[in-house]
Amino acid sequence: MSENSSTARARHPLEPDEVTVRAWLDQAASLVLEHLRALPEQPAANAANALDEARALIEPLPEDGADAGELMRKVVREYAPRSFNTAGPGYLAYIPGGGIVPAAIADLIANITNRYTGMFAPAPLLARLEMNVLRWFLDMAGFGEEARGILTSGGSLANLVGLVCARHKLLGERFQDGVVYVSDQAHHSVAKAARVIGFPRDCVRTIETGEDLRFHAAALRDAVTRDRRAGLRPAIAVASAGTTNTGVVDDLPGIAEVCRDENLWLHVDAAYGGFFLLTERGKKRLDGIERADSITVDPHKGLFLPYGTGCLLVRHGADLRAPHQAETGYLPTLQDDAVAQDFCEYSPELSRDFRGLRVWLPLKIFGARAFRACLDEKLDLAERAAVRLAEIPRIRVLAPPDLSLVTFRYEARPGEDEDRANVALLERVLAHQRVWMSGAWVKGRFTQRICVLSFRTHQDRLDEAIDLIRLEAGRGA
Repeated sequence: MSENSSTARARHPLEPDEVTVRAWLDQAASLVLEHLRALPEQPAANAANALDEARALIEPLPEDGADAGELMRKVVREYAPRSFNTAGPGYLAYIPGGGIVPAAIADLIANITNRYTGMFAPAPLLARLEMNVLRWFLDMAGFGEEARGILTSGGSLANLVGLVCARHKLLGERFQDGVVYVSDQAHHSVAKAARVIGFPRDCVRTIETGEDLRFHAAALRDAVTRDRRAGLRPAIAVASAGTTNTGVVDDLPGIAEVCRDENLWLHVDAAYGGFFLLTERGKKRLDGIERADSITVDPHKGLFLPYGTGCLLVRHGADLRAPHQAETGYLPTLQDDAVAQDFCEYSPELSRDFRGLRVWLPLKIFGARAFRACLDEKLDLAERAAVRLAEIPRIRVLAPPDLSLVTFRYEARPGEDEDRANVALLERVLAHQRVWMSGAWVKGRFTQRICVLSFRTHQDRLDEAIDLIRLEAGRGA
């Protein structure tokens, strides 16, 4: 005799019936649509003075359940709005993340079906979809059929795994005299990764960039020569394809030449700039990246996907697999060929989520052409921002943008502290809550920056940002 639904729910509360699940999904969909409708007019940031509210959320583990709809409403209407609006059109700070809708739908499907894709055998078709995504990215980077990649939680882990591959390939088990070269404009995750994987601090060499803030080949060659004379083993150079501070693309062809001559592993951190390779202008500006041994790209930046979607691409798949291979008696037979790949053999992770679907589904729904057009729009907007900023009295654009990031400074009057004046100008612009920008300390000076990378940022909001800068710069004069 079968149980009725209420009895079954009481006995198995973690197995809600179809009516309950549909009600939850309908409630979630209504809240999501409400959020998307309001997104353009939401404050660009609303996280100030939220400490007391955060403290009020501290609670013990609940013993009994609560209403699902009310919990979802609290998250969407009360908790999420007290934040930087990283998904909104006015978010021009740091490196914007997107969060396109099909990726969220993909995550829902992936999490409900909950298939294991860390190996090929448990979910062959789903693992193949993720391999397709990686193949698309490898082709974009100019890597051949022997190349392999992995999706990661972000650029920081991708950089770390890239350095692990290089260390294993060039230095072996004893690497304390190996040297890693990074520029003074490299993302902090690079030097951090080198230290985490065991390089002594004094073997992580910071190379000073020139006035153009680029990592140049001559500086790398000089540093390598000095270290060889000191009895050290130069091993890894890390170049940036779009620095976080200023968006500058390093001298990729020149650095690649030095790495070839000196037998160094070239890792390119293209977390921000890599997907501009989909555009013609991006290909030209990232010339030389195809000569790298490994490349970090972040789909949650240049493909506008949710945070938690990074990627490492490695020219020779064997170099990615070698430091991660492990044998055990409880796993299915491992495999690696053009059709089947066990991701656990190429990554520190065994248990992992099915990240591939959140990349595959949007690319299949929209097609690469839509993403290319959006990235081209961001390049156009950055060029427009540079031109319009240069027209504002006392605003100096530091350089034409390499990609979609524009840096500028407010020139204070004689006797004023220029850094303090720039901080004050930024704060006045942010107080309008229409746009959210950020600054960076570059060579000891506070530099303002506009990074255009949200798929929701278009000319109207960018022009509004420039108009606010003009207004507040005039008030500060």
